[in-house]
Amino acid sequence: MAQSNQKTNMRKKAARTVPRGRVYVQSTFNNTIISITDASGGVLSWASAGNASFKGARKSTPYAAQVTLKNAVEKAKPYNLESVEVFVSGVGQGREAAVRALQGTGLTVTGIKDITPIAHNGARPKKPRRV
Repeated sequence: MAQSNQKTNMRKKAARTVPRGRVYVQSTFNNTIISITDASGGVLSWASAGNASFKGARKSTPYAAQVTLKNAVEKAKPYNLESVEVFVSGVGQGREAAVRALQGTGLTVTGIKDITPIAHNGARPKKPRRV
């Protein structure tokens, strides 16, 4: 098996600028996950409270959501984001804290939308227990 010693032509990745993006905040009772995407849904950066060195019950706190959002915005700095739409999902404590922290990052918030799924009755409940 002969290996070629030829150097492959590798190009440096072109710096991509994304003026408008989306911020998805998924807040559960146990964690907060934040994704920053471009307009078509391609992920530019993401962060979670567990990734920001919060463990256990501290992952679901509003402070952890603030730190997580700042980490995600720092990772997205090379893309030169200017304005974002915010999509909030879930019922945890970090949802409002993340949106408030986004105001202080210098990004312009063009809209906030709640995309939490709501059940429409669903499956039939179990029959009552007779004792």
